[in-house]
Amino acid sequence: MNRIDSTSADGQHAAEDRTQAIHDRLRDAIVDRRLAPGTKLSEGEVGALFDVSRTVARAALQMLAFEGLVRIERNRGAFVANPSPEEARQVFASRRLIEPGIVAAAAERVTTDDLARLRAHLAAERRHMHERGPDARRAEIKASGEFHLLLAAMGGNAILQRFMEELIARSSLVIALYGRSGASSCGHDEHDAIVDALERRDAAVAVALVVSHIDHIEADLDLRARTGPTLKAALAP
Repeated sequence: MNRIDSTSADGQHAAEDRTQAIHDRLRDAIVDRRLAPGTKLSEGEVGALFDVSRTVARAALQMLAFEGLVRIERNRGAFVANPSPEEARQVFASRRLIEPGIVAAAAERVTTDDLARLRAHLAAERRHMHERGPDARRAEIKASGEFHLLLAAMGGNAILQRFMEELIARSSLVIALYGRSGASSCGHDEHDAIVDALERRDAAVAVALVVSHIDHIEADLDLRARTGPTLKAALAP
């Protein structure tokens, strides 16, 4: 490779790194609910905030759109996704198809170190549960999702792990949007039971527990159709 080609390649890699870093920062802000559904994400503003070109900002937003966390509308721009109740149901239907296989694989592969990592994570979840306020709620949702990502990593299938990263990100957005006030985002006791089954290497019980667990998470959401008042009702004195 000549010097010009090498410089060009270095510049491309630097742009890719910046794009990934911006994607990660925005993704965390969306999942943590610091950016509300429907918020406009202007390429110019994103570029200015991160001191990058609009091209780099656009690439980061397109990555988020591919993951379903951002919606790009022609001639209008990019917006934080605002999933419909039906989209929310599809997210959890997908999890019911994928997570049982992940947990079954994890039951076969789990190590002593894996179990220690899971137990440490459960202890962190307990701390979040006893905190109060919106920041604590966001931390609880994030920790709950990370538990499922730990299971995915232990399953040993990189492709399924990548799918789970997208599904958990979408789940976190759905839970933040539709979660009932005061309801636990993800039953902690059920996490404990799943880890206990993994420790016994009881794949059948672990799978049954995770499916039931996903059912309970979805049941804690208010996915009823929401309609506004009629014009007559809205204008009534």
